[in-house]
Amino acid sequence: MSGSVAALAAQIIGRIAQIALDLVLPPRCLWCGQAVGRQGGICPLCWSRLSFIGSPCCDCCGLPFPHDLADDADGTVFDGLLCGACTKQRPPYHRARAVLVYDDASRPLVLGLKHGDRTYSAGTFGAWLARAGAELLVGADFLVPVPLHRWRLFRRRYNQSALLAIAAGEKAGVTVEADLLVRSRATRSQGGLDRSGRHRNVRGAFRLRRGAAPLIKGAHLVVIDDVLTTGATVEECARLLLAAGAGRVDVLTLARVVRGL
Repeated sequence: MSGSVAALAAQIIGRIAQIALDLVLPPRCLWCGQAVGRQGGICPLCWSRLSFIGSPCCDCCGLPFPHDLADDADGTVFDGLLCGACTKQRPPYHRARAVLVYDDASRPLVLGLKHGDRTYSAGTFGAWLARAGAELLVGADFLVPVPLHRWRLFRRRYNQSALLAIAAGEKAGVTVEADLLVRSRATRSQGGLDRSGRHRNVRGAFRLRRGAAPLIKGAHLVVIDDVLTTGATVEECARLLLAAGAGRVDVLTLARVVRGL
């Protein structure tokens, strides 16, 4: 069978399987549960409530700027601007980007994946990540999900960051190294901790998988996580990877907290 015929056959089989799935499990909005046109879709009303992050934003950490930010009367947007925090001290990673503002609209989507066993949503979110992080993924060698400690992984049964990385990697054609980082120390939940407390909580909590150092020497890595709040977790991961010889580390998350919203 030629490659083109095999590809066509695979497409037909995939379409038949999708139709069968839709008949057994009619597609529902990931947010409200209303009927939608395809699996993993969002209905128009819920979509309108989500705040997707785009340009203009901080060139380093990806913090969104007001949309009327311009450098002159013709409306030309500044390129390469840094937010106040990154101007004072840049984080260890090169750049960070996120799909959504973490707010009342996006929170149920994120928590549904993280704590609600809605692992089926990872495929949709992975496509969003691949699109939002396109500039980071060009030339990337590996996607590296933030790991869970083994006891938390045992209780939750899956690592939501690994699911996001796998889905994004499939869309972007980038290899995922799911166990490159190991959380060697159990940490308390970051919820309720201030910025300094979050940094203390994760300091020294990660290590490289044994024998991984040669793999990342000079590599371009993209750390994947669900939410960027203060950045403490991804910054700790980036420091470790850079210290081990990575050439560049970027960060890509499904959502990020934007203070004042």
